[in-house]
Amino acid sequence: MIPRSVYIHIPFCSHKCHYCDFTAYVVGGQPVDEYLDALEEEMIRTVKEIPPETIETIFIGGGTPTVLTPVQLERLMEAIRRRFPDRSEDLEFTVEANPGTLTPEKLAVMKEGGVNRLSIGAQTFRPDLLAKIGRVHSVEDIEQSVEQARAVGIDNISLDLMFGLPEQTVADVEEALQRGLALSPEHFSVYSLKVEEGTVFHHQLLRGKLPLPTEDEELEMYLLTRRRLEEAGFRQYEVSNFCRPGRESRHNTVYWLNLPYYGLGAGAHGYAKGIRHANVRGVGEYIRLVRSRRPVAESHTVFKDEAMENHFLLGLRLLDGVSRKHFSRLYGKEPEKVFGSVLDTLTRRGLICLEGDRYRLTEQGLLFGNEAFASFLGEGA
Repeated sequence: MIPRSVYIHIPFCSHKCHYCDFTAYVVGGQPVDEYLDALEEEMIRTVKEIPPETIETIFIGGGTPTVLTPVQLERLMEAIRRRFPDRSEDLEFTVEANPGTLTPEKLAVMKEGGVNRLSIGAQTFRPDLLAKIGRVHSVEDIEQSVEQARAVGIDNISLDLMFGLPEQTVADVEEALQRGLALSPEHFSVYSLKVEEGTVFHHQLLRGKLPLPTEDEELEMYLLTRRRLEEAGFRQYEVSNFCRPGRESRHNTVYWLNLPYYGLGAGAHGYAKGIRHANVRGVGEYIRLVRSRRPVAESHTVFKDEAMENHFLLGLRLLDGVSRKHFSRLYGKEPEKVFGSVLDTLTRRGLICLEGDRYRLTEQGLLFGNEAFASFLGEGA
C-alpha cells in the first residue's frame, strides 16, 4: 500500500468558474510563495512518514497550476524532484492548465521539470458560452495553448469538455467535438455539468435563472460524444474518458483501481497504507499547520468492507470492468459472496453484465452509472 503516484494541489485561479466547488481561490493577494514553501514542507513530512518507492505518475491539479509564474513553477518542479527523486523511466507527469495562462516560458519550465502531459480545460468552443460559465479564456486561447505545448515537445495532450451547460445545444456539443478533434489531442475528458451547492450556478438554480438543457437533450449530447469520438479512433475506457490507443490517463486510473497515492496541498485527498485523508482547505490554515505537522483535517482507516465496496464502485467506471479473480485474490472472497444480491439486481436490470471473468457496465449501465455505483455502498459486510 505504498503509493507510486503523487497528486499535488495548487489552489489558485485567475478567476473562479461558475460551476466550480473545488478548493480554489482567486490568485490576487494570495501568499503563493509561502504556499509553495509549505507545500515542500508537507512533502518532507509526508515522505519521512511514508517513504516513497519508484514514482510512476505525478499529477498537479487545482485550481489552475499554470497561474503560477515561471519562477514559481520552476520552484515547484525542483521541490518535487528533490522529494520524489526515484521516478519510473516511463513516468506520466501531468499538469492541469487553463487556456490563456500558458506561455512558451512556462511550458519550457514544465518540460524541463519532466512534465510530459497536459490536461487543458477547454470546456466549450462557443465564445459566449465560455463567458456565461465564468471562463476567462477565448477559443483562440485553446488553440494557441495546444500549439505552444506541441512546440516545446509535450506530445500527450488531453482536452476537457463539458456538456449539459446552460443554454447549450446538441449542435454546440457537436461543434466542440469537431473543433477539439481538429487539434489532434491524444485524450478527451468529457463531463456533464453537475450543479454543486455553494457555486454561482447553484444560486442561479435556486432563483430559477439557470436554463439547463432537458434530460433528453443531455442524453443526446452524451451519446453524440461517444459516437463522434469512436468514429475518430478514440477508445472510451472510462465513463467520461476517451483516448487514442495507449494514451489512457494512468494517474486517474490509479483512482479507479482503488490504488494508493500521495495527496499534497490544501484540500488534497490521499490514500496510503490503508488510510484515506483530506487536508485542510484554507490556504492560511494550511501554511500555519504544516510548520508543526502534516496539515490533515480528517483521516480514517479503510477496513476490508469499505475497500471491497470501493473496488466495485470505482472499478466499474472503467469499461474493462472488475475482474472476479483479482477481487478474490485481494480480499479472499468471491465477489458474489459479498455482493451477490447487488450483482443479481443490477444484472436483472440490465445495468451490468458478466463477460468471462469481468463484471462490466452495459450500454444501459453507462447511462445510469451513478445509480449502479451507489448500489454497493454499505453492502461490503
